[in-house]
Amino acid sequence: MTKKIRSVIIDDEPDAVDFINTIIGEFCTSLEVVGKACNVSQGVEIINRTQPDLVFLDVEMPNGSGFDLLKHYPEKDFEVIFITAFNHYAIRAIKFSAVDYILKPININEFIEAVGRVIKKRTGKSHQSNESFRALMENLRSPMPSRLAIPTSDGMEYLNPKDIIRIEADRSYSWFFIAGERKMLVSRHLKEFQELLGDRCFFRPHNSHLINLRFVKKFIRRDGGYIEMSDGSLVPVSRNRKDIFLDKMSRFKG
Repeated sequence: MTKKIRSVIIDDEPDAVDFINTIIGEFCTSLEVVGKACNVSQGVEIINRTQPDLVFLDVEMPNGSGFDLLKHYPEKDFEVIFITAFNHYAIRAIKFSAVDYILKPININEFIEAVGRVIKKRTGKSHQSNESFRALMENLRSPMPSRLAIPTSDGMEYLNPKDIIRIEADRSYSWFFIAGERKMLVSRHLKEFQELLGDRCFFRPHNSHLINLRFVKKFIRRDGGYIEMSDGSLVPVSRNRKDIFLDKMSRFKG
């Protein structure tokens, strides 16, 4: 018999705890709930007592957050799936750090998919990296996260967005061009990175390109318009985005 994944639910909403427990019982039979808690102190006690493999962790709770709880485990040996509200300030930091999360109100299919990713990691003996959580804690301290987790063939690489010159779409993949004449191919759509990086420093002048405005060298008007980047690359500008780009650059302070 396959050993079940020992799981703990930490959430201050009784209805949420009951719902998660029900989903696990009906759809995630490889999991076993070994403990429940409603705040940080109870959560620490239940983790220490049950030694779980997986923790479902609410971000916002009375007298502390899920992040406060994780500070007790700098070298944790369990997986975490965050449970959080859609408009919570930490969503961006969580996405940047590539840690698993589920939005409230909980969608059953999304919950099952998140659990499936955990099972896949455990089956492949590639547990959630503590480095991802160190990146998360660092990213939470800044309105513009400073470490972007990029999936690679053998794990994760953590990039400072300030070092990304541009990103170019290649079907369902994305090429990263990084300061220091380095590039890497990532198995993610460009749209995902636009959603993460679409602050005042990144701009999408063309469907296939996302650029860091810090590395723009000049705008060339010929052939409809091109942007020359600091690495010498030329990025086309769509006709309907040219004026937006020029306006953005006129106000850009880096």
